[in-house]
Amino acid sequence: MGRSPSIHAVAKRAGVSPATVSNVLNGKPSVTRTFVDRVMAAVEELGYVADSNASRLRSGRHSLAGIVVPDLTNPMFAAFVSTLESLARDDGFDLLVVSSANTPEQEAERLNAIRSWRPAGLIVIPCDGGLAARLPRGGYPALVVADRIPDEAAFDLVAVDNARAAGAITAHLASQGYRTCLVVGTTLAISNVRERWEGAVAAAGTMTLQFLDVGLDPSAVRARLKAHLSRPLRADALFSLDHVTSLIAYQTIADLDLDMPGDIAFASFDETEWMRLVRPPITAVSQPVEDMARASWKRLMRRISGEDCDAETVRLTCSIAIRGSSLRRSDKDPSRPD
Repeated sequence: MGRSPSIHAVAKRAGVSPATVSNVLNGKPSVTRTFVDRVMAAVEELGYVADSNASRLRSGRHSLAGIVVPDLTNPMFAAFVSTLESLARDDGFDLLVVSSANTPEQEAERLNAIRSWRPAGLIVIPCDGGLAARLPRGGYPALVVADRIPDEAAFDLVAVDNARAAGAITAHLASQGYRTCLVVGTTLAISNVRERWEGAVAAAGTMTLQFLDVGLDPSAVRARLKAHLSRPLRADALFSLDHVTSLIAYQTIADLDLDMPGDIAFASFDETEWMRLVRPPITAVSQPVEDMARASWKRLMRRISGEDCDAETVRLTCSIAIRGSSLRRSDKDPSRPD
């Protein structure tokens, strides 16, 4: 990833001194209109942005790192950012945290806006695989991608082994004797969802899987789930591939007065605290979010320190908690009265 153009590059392109460029950018009235026009033309041509971080460094304030996540209301992303804040503070960094609202257009805007602050480095959880096309011209000197896998392998990446964890869930459901499973995800355009679906299929054995693409809008998720779960011949089991759809799925199961696991077994890829507190508790994949944040920060610090090597990929292992929502109940003892 190339470095952003420097003030010296702008000065060379405009045929003036770096001091003149600085005076133009700071609006000094002593600079002639001819020089102003030449400098601004060079700024536009090179894609130069003012180094607001440099003044912070000269004044002794902390260095800055940027964090971009799809949605700060998602418990997983919030925990990821919270861990990074602690790590950054220990290393003398301030964090600039923004959300892309799970949309490529807003992600591109946020990436461009953060660049104007000239962060020492950036950690991004992208909204989909097309991150490379949304980076500003010149990119960032240090960048680590976390959680969601970009289409291009040109980035340092820290993520979990999605396929293996999802496969463990469907293998468990199959072992319990469930014959059909509805797998629910936002969209296969998101690499995590795609990897989880592929892993689920690979480990399902003779159990039949159907994928239901429910999108990102909560009302649409609820409507599509309700339509499927209301069918007389609904699936034996439901496996949700992210926290948001898991919460809506659980609420929909309750709204339809379905018994777990008698009417339908249920499992979630993302575990949050409520899944351990309800009855029956929910079978779930727990992602090592704090470990992912620590590995991402460690990798970013190595890049910021000047390490120059090929992009590195780190895959972390998830843990699986098998609970009552997916366990077959033993047959009733015929000797016992109703």
